[in-house]
Amino acid sequence: MQDVKTYISEHRERMIQELIEILKIPSVSADPAFSQDVFHMADAIKKSLETAGCDLVEICETAGFPIIYAEKTIDPTLPTILVYGHYDVQPPDPIDLWSSPPFEPVIKTTELHPDGAIFARGACDDKGQMYMHVKAVAYMISTGQLPCNVKFMIEGEEEVGSKNLAGFVKNNQEKLANDIILISDTGMIANDIPSVTTGLRGLSYVEVEVTGPNRDLHSGLYGGAVANPINILSKMIASLHDENNRITIPGFYDRVAELSQTEREAMAAAPFDLEAYKKALDIDAVYGEAGYTTNERNAIRPTLDVNGIWGGYTGEGAKTVIASKAYAKISMRLVPDQDWETITELFKTHFEKIAPKGVKVTVTRHHGGQGYVTPIDTIGYQAAEKAYETTFGKKPVPQRGGGSIPIVSLFEQELKSKTILMGFGLDSDAIHSPNEHFGIWNYLKGIETIPYFYQYFTEMSS
Repeated sequence: MQDVKTYISEHRERMIQELIEILKIPSVSADPAFSQDVFHMADAIKKSLETAGCDLVEICETAGFPIIYAEKTIDPTLPTILVYGHYDVQPPDPIDLWSSPPFEPVIKTTELHPDGAIFARGACDDKGQMYMHVKAVAYMISTGQLPCNVKFMIEGEEEVGSKNLAGFVKNNQEKLANDIILISDTGMIANDIPSVTTGLRGLSYVEVEVTGPNRDLHSGLYGGAVANPINILSKMIASLHDENNRITIPGFYDRVAELSQTEREAMAAAPFDLEAYKKALDIDAVYGEAGYTTNERNAIRPTLDVNGIWGGYTGEGAKTVIASKAYAKISMRLVPDQDWETITELFKTHFEKIAPKGVKVTVTRHHGGQGYVTPIDTIGYQAAEKAYETTFGKKPVPQRGGGSIPIVSLFEQELKSKTILMGFGLDSDAIHSPNEHFGIWNYLKGIETIPYFYQYFTEMSS
């Protein structure tokens, strides 16, 4: 890849500004109030891919938000790389915890990002990382160095479960045919410790509702005599973990494979500073399932977490009321071999069973997906490893990730393709949280590294 650093230096400010412009669009897929912005974002991505030099770019309508498909074919006999990403973002709430407005991107220097980081919702997850691929392909096309064919599939519903992408993939297998799938929706250990994510956890996401009396009641007149749904829900949630922080749902661990001691030792060899980890989160101790390290808890073990809980009066001042209803949103991160639909049913059955008399329980399934593991002996992984080594000067560390990209397992099932996860963000970039950001160095390093993956994958495939 001749002159890639020179190209980035010459176009640096333009590429940063282009990212800033798409970060201004509040493409929040979960909130109907932002629907038009999500469609606006789709148009912006279409234009970016056209400008990059793709031969075909189209907006593919779905029952929800559209999927952007693009391709550049230079020779049908050469390998084809399919790039997947998403242009929707998480809700920015709570707004008051942001140091700057979430859709008014600003560049600030930080301890980990002395060259500056762009603070905005979606900066790292996933607009910044998705846009690295658009800019990398633009570089290769404009300089005549694209060594193989490329396709893009950029969706607008990843943050709400990719509810329409599965049907699109199943119905467009020929259009999406490829030799490898490339995704940057993960991170790396540190700027001086590159890593490639080799595993993702699955996901089951549910909402629960506990209903007591047919209306809100005066807590003085009825307190102690009628089941309080908020109290009940709190007890039910608390019972979902035992004293060792293991999940108590019967059958939950039936398909959880225990890693060998050799595999656990290999994981432990990855650089990790527990004190720095605690300092970054401003906590005095870590917490989790007994018998496992922090890195094991957040990567190779399943979890159950309450993501939101509400009910009753939460406004200013006091209102002495027993609420009629209480609610919670709960996510379960799953390890490979755990089937998300089976786990969802196990949760539903158990949660309904532990409800006491006096309340009714409703469990609503939202979305989910299977876990995924990428073998490190494939040419896809080896090409990624060599690409990182070329630009970082050292081999990347293979690392299991704690997050979920539910659609990845479907890609392998329907398209018969392996996925390579080349992330350039950091754990400290606050994705899904206030003050999300993405380092400018990381953004440009991704643009520099990705073309080498194309080069090495093509060479290794011949």
